[in-house]
Amino acid sequence: PPPFTGVWMGDSKLCAIGVHCGNHITSHGLALNCCTDLTWFDHIIPCGLEGKGVTSLSHELGQHITVDHVLEPFLDSFQEVFECTLVFSEDPG
Repeated sequence: PPPFTGVWMGDSKLCAIGVHCGNHITSHGLALNCCTDLTWFDHIIPCGLEGKGVTSLSHELGQHITVDHVLEPFLDSFQEVFECTLVFSEDPG
């Protein structure tokens, strides 16, 4: 529940989700921690939430999980949940 947006495993955030609106532009995104070096979070208060931590798929599953491992199932699930078809272009412009 708010203010704890994102995906949580207990008291640790696994995935951050954000939306920004400004100057007539809306941007949004997510950051799924797959094999993130979690020691960097020892030096900050993640998301400004005291007493909360950060975790990764690799940490939670006890094995090395890369973005390549999760990309296809993630995109398949995204299409299913949002009832859409993703279109890929080699030209990012």
